[in-house]
Amino acid sequence: MTGEDLRLIGAALGGILLAVLMIVRGRLHPFIGLLCGAFTVGLLAGLPLPETAKAVQKGVGDIIGGTGLVVALGLSLGAMLHLSGGAATLAKGALQLTGARAAPWATLGIAIVIGLPLFFETGLVLLLPIVVAAAESMAGNDPAERDAAKLRLIMPALAGLGVVHALVPPHPGPLLAVEALGADLGRTMLYGIVIAIPTAIVAGPMLAKVTARGVRLEAPVLTDHRLDIAIPGRGSALLIVLLPVVLIAAGEIGQMLPGLRGNTALAAASNPVVALLIANLLALPLLFGRRLREAAIQDAVWFETMGAAGAILLAIGAGGALKQVLVTAGLSDLLARVVLMYAISPLLLGWLIAVGIRLAAGSATVATITAVGIMPGVVAGSGVSPELVVLAVGAGSVFFSHVNDPGFWLVKSYVGTSTADTFRTWSLLETAISVVGLLLVLALSYVV
Repeated sequence: MTGEDLRLIGAALGGILLAVLMIVRGRLHPFIGLLCGAFTVGLLAGLPLPETAKAVQKGVGDIIGGTGLVVALGLSLGAMLHLSGGAATLAKGALQLTGARAAPWATLGIAIVIGLPLFFETGLVLLLPIVVAAAESMAGNDPAERDAAKLRLIMPALAGLGVVHALVPPHPGPLLAVEALGADLGRTMLYGIVIAIPTAIVAGPMLAKVTARGVRLEAPVLTDHRLDIAIPGRGSALLIVLLPVVLIAAGEIGQMLPGLRGNTALAAASNPVVALLIANLLALPLLFGRRLREAAIQDAVWFETMGAAGAILLAIGAGGALKQVLVTAGLSDLLARVVLMYAISPLLLGWLIAVGIRLAAGSATVATITAVGIMPGVVAGSGVSPELVVLAVGAGSVFFSHVNDPGFWLVKSYVGTSTADTFRTWSLLETAISVVGLLLVLALSYVV
């Protein structure tokens, strides 16, 4: 370690600490806090102000240009499923089929399916009110046992949403990491599913048996709202949820088969923007029928979409700015040298960086953006599988959700837990996903 290396590490820590203080103590939006942190890193690292500003602009532009459309199209698809009642009818139908005994496993499966194309917050808003209502109807009469029974149904749903948020493309976070590291999308999806299912089982139904004991629930602060229209059929809702995943998977598989390799239609359909756009276009008539042209319906869909998109795009754009300044200052090259010099596992390093950013900034997506942005040099220098790095970073990005994570307060509001019990249930669930996910990634690295 040279003096310049130590200065760079100090600059990175100082900029991130400032961002944390502005977000947590100053109660500022992550957009402002992360931008200030990015400029602080550049100036402390010795970059001229004009060069730092260019890095900030490039970082924002790369993220918004590369991922912004995926985010917006995923949010609009979620808004349509939410407002039409499509997600509700899908979840309720599945729970009716399974009955009370298998309901925790049903909610886990439903959450994984519904959460695939959506941001975590969108999936949470779609699914939790349905699961809470189902839990109310299935729980017994004893108040203590009733709350525990409800949580044993709710926690698997949160685990299902959490694992796809961290590990499975075409979810926006892992998809962004695939693009940043040049990983193969098909292999990442396959490895992600292999790791996500056992991780969700451990963090969901199994962990809930322990964490649900003794927790007392209050009436949820937030409830579900949707348009007063005819509820679409379950088949239509399921088609809309699965269509983007099927299109992307078909395109990736097609490129591996000799007879279909080079097929332009399959290649185009496998592009996440194209797949999500097709799903959006089909969702309008399938979910809203003849009423899709009504101004009230269009306004409701796009108002819900743009409200969420604005906050998310600003936050991840600022995360991209911080990432680019760290790269421009030389942190990526420094980490690559450290890995080669001290034989640190690149998978563990990626996980640790994502954990640090997650604890500091609160956002899993910002943690993913920042971590993968400074990992390409490590991946190139070590020869590690970029697909496994994507998954290790994704696992680290959900470590211990706490008060600077909007998802923490959403879960608390929808479930009805106290702040202390939200730490005991939700925060431990996210930590379990992170740790179990890392262990499975490390195990998989000895096989592939």
